[in-house]
Amino acid sequence: MANWFSRKPRRIEIPRLRSRGDDLVTTKVDLHEFTPDLMHFLGRAAYVQLTLFENLSRALASAPTTAAKTSISRAAEFSLAKHRRLVDEIQHAGGDAAALMEPSTADVDRFERATHGADWFETLVTCYVTAGFLDDFFARLAVGLPAEPARRVATIYAGESGEALLAALLEEAIGANPRLASRLAMWGRRLVGDTMLVSRESLQFGENHRSDEERIEPVFTELIAAHTRRMDLLGLTA
Repeated sequence: MANWFSRKPRRIEIPRLRSRGDDLVTTKVDLHEFTPDLMHFLGRAAYVQLTLFENLSRALASAPTTAAKTSISRAAEFSLAKHRRLVDEIQHAGGDAAALMEPSTADVDRFERATHGADWFETLVTCYVTAGFLDDFFARLAVGLPAEPARRVATIYAGESGEALLAALLEEAIGANPRLASRLAMWGRRLVGDTMLVSRESLQFGENHRSDEERIEPVFTELIAAHTRRMDLLGLTA
């Protein structure tokens, strides 16, 4: 996993996945010190959510059955609704949504290209894993926003999601073809590195990067624990 975090110019140190026998941190860790200002947060969050919607749209386009298309379309509606509400927050604060999202396009688009998946099944795992991880991350990062916007953003991320719909589709696919399990488990592990990197790029660090890395480590440990639980629901090893 070390190769995932060798990105230049600065060294990135993020915790490794732990085995199920290890104790995982369960105490919530506050990210407020690493939250960017309101406009930067909203622009970043809105563009990430738009990318999650695009992933779902790609999965919808290649879905093999009408039932799958129906479920994915519902999940896509939830994601697009979050994006629109984040854009509403930008406009409420007097900002230009397109202009504020633009600085995030380069690295988030790289993330999107890196997590395409080789086929519909991997694309579906991408939607399931990355949306869950990133929604959890931005919900935590929002605690550092001013009180009223923080409350509204928390409501956005606490709203309906397509996670259960995607999980049901994946369970059905694996049940019909158990040989998919090992490949999809491996793909899920691959996704974690890229998703953590794009999450980390959303943080605002101080001058002491090494100290900051140590302080955010428990947050990523908790996010990995949540990812592990999502994979467990599918009977896949995270």
